[in-house]
Order: sequence, then structure tokens, then C-alpha cells
Amino acid sequence: MQVNSIEASALAAVPPSADEAKNPLLVTLGERVRDLRARRGLTRKAVAQASEVSERHLANLEYGTGNASILVLQQVAGALQCSLAELIGDVTTSSPEWLMIRELLEGRSDAELRRAREALATLFAAGTAAQAERGHCIALIGLRGAGKSTLGQMLADDLGYPFIELSRQIEQFAGCSISEIHNLYGTNAYRRYERRALEEAIQIYPEVVIATPGGLVSDAANFNLLLGHCTTVWLQATPEDHMRRVAEQGDLRPMAGSQEAMDDLRRILAGRSSFYEKADLVFDTSAQDLAASFAALRQRLRQTLGLPV
Repeated sequence: MQVNSIEASALAAVPPSADEAKNPLLVTLGERVRDLRARRGLTRKAVAQASEVSERHLANLEYGTGNASILVLQQVAGALQCSLAELIGDVTTSSPEWLMIRELLEGRSDAELRRAREALATLFAAGTAAQAERGHCIALIGLRGAGKSTLGQMLADDLGYPFIELSRQIEQFAGCSISEIHNLYGTNAYRRYERRALEEAIQIYPEVVIATPGGLVSDAANFNLLLGHCTTVWLQATPEDHMRRVAEQGDLRPMAGSQEAMDDLRRILAGRSSFYEKADLVFDTSAQDLAASFAALRQRLRQTLGLPV
């Protein structure tokens, strides 16, 4: 009887004609709604009632012709007893194995998740190099204005290592500036250049200090590569110091003097902090002047690497 009810529901609305243009994203979303409804053994009418969405609206959604609001999708997800992420296509719901892995990881602490990530990286040779190898490839992470270029060059000189600014390498590969890469080719192309520059730096230089772009941590693949091959140092600074230092470098764009810009900067720092915290060392560059910062950072880094202080 349940099967017949589902079939009847499927026939309740006539699908649009084949020549109607459909958005591929909406079509995929509609297929996922139908699949989830079938998996739960629910009729379209039952889902419509539970979600308080009209049956016609739900039918249009399933056929890929209805551009539902996020609130409607949330209601439909609730009726289907799944998360909104699962409804719109979270990759961790795409197979039973993904779901089982997600279940094992759910509710774990950050320390446990880090151990799991490192174990998986080792299992799949995704790149966690031996600590002895990682130690001599040093990567500085953090937002612009944290002191990565200045302290990075000082550390490289002290250690006798080459110093690389990854942003400059990216521009050389692309043949244009960072802003032009984004404007002309988009974020995906930028990430590819970033990956190429990082891979080359790691492969060519067994000993090196790398100043990374502030947004590198936003790309999971590139950040995993960095963590797996480099001893990483998060250079922290206050939002005020970030703004002041960028202005002192000659960047006088409007955002530097705007309260709205400062609010945006605080949000960026808050959003990225959980990623920056994955670094092996965290060092506050706002706590003291440049000379004292370098002396303290040099000592901590050399101790970490097992080098004479």
C-alpha cells in the first residue's frame, strides 16, 4: 500500500515538457529530494504536510522547476528527517561509507579529529612527512600585516635558509598580479596557482622559510599539504596592528580607514582562527617590538627544531 501511495504521489504532478530549460543545480536538488523521500518511504503529500509546503510547490522542486527559498528547503529537510547539508548535497552523505566515517568522527574533540586527519594522511600517503623532514621547511601563516615577510626574511637569514614569499611565486606562474588572477580567471584558478607554487617550494627546497598568503588556510587541500610538509607558525596580531602595518606598507585603499573594514577584518580573523590554530607554533607579534619579537620567535623555533639557540 505504501508503494502504491508513493507511485500515486509521483503521478500527481505532470513533469514539465522536455524542451523547458532547467537549471542543472535545481534538477540535481530535485532528484535528491525525491531520493530522500523514497528512502524514508514518504509520499509527496506527507512531506508537503509535514513541511507545511504546498504539494504543488514540492512537486515543482522535485522536477527542478521550483527555485525554493532557503527557508523552504529547511522545512523540507525537517520533514525528510535529514540535515539541510544532506538535502543540498553534502559529500559526506553520498555513500554508506561516508556516512559511517562521519558517524565515527561526530562529536569528537579537535585533538581527536587532528589525530584522525594525520592518520588518514599517512594511510593514503597524502603527505605527512616525517617530523625530521618537516622541521626544516618552515611556513608562516596568518593575515597580511602579521609580520610574515619581515620576520620570515629575518628567520631565513638567521638559519641560512632561502626565503620565499608564496604570493610572488604565484604571480610569476600566472604572469599577472594576485588581484588580476582573481578578476580574470577566478578563485579556482588562483587556488591552482597557489597549489603549484606550494608544491614547487616544498619539492625544490629541503630547507626553506615560506611566507604564505593569508587565505591559504581557506583551501583544505592546500592547507593539508602545508601542514603535512612544513613546521607551521601562526603569526598573530591585533586587528589594529594588521590595519596599521598594511597602511605603512603603502596600501591606502578605503578599507584601511573604515570602521566597516575593521569589523570585516575581525570577522575574517574569527572565521580563520580555528584553522590558524592548527599550526605547530602560535606567536603574538603585537606583544613587543620587532627586535624583541624576532629574538623570542627565533628562540622558540630553534627549540622546536632541536637547533642550538
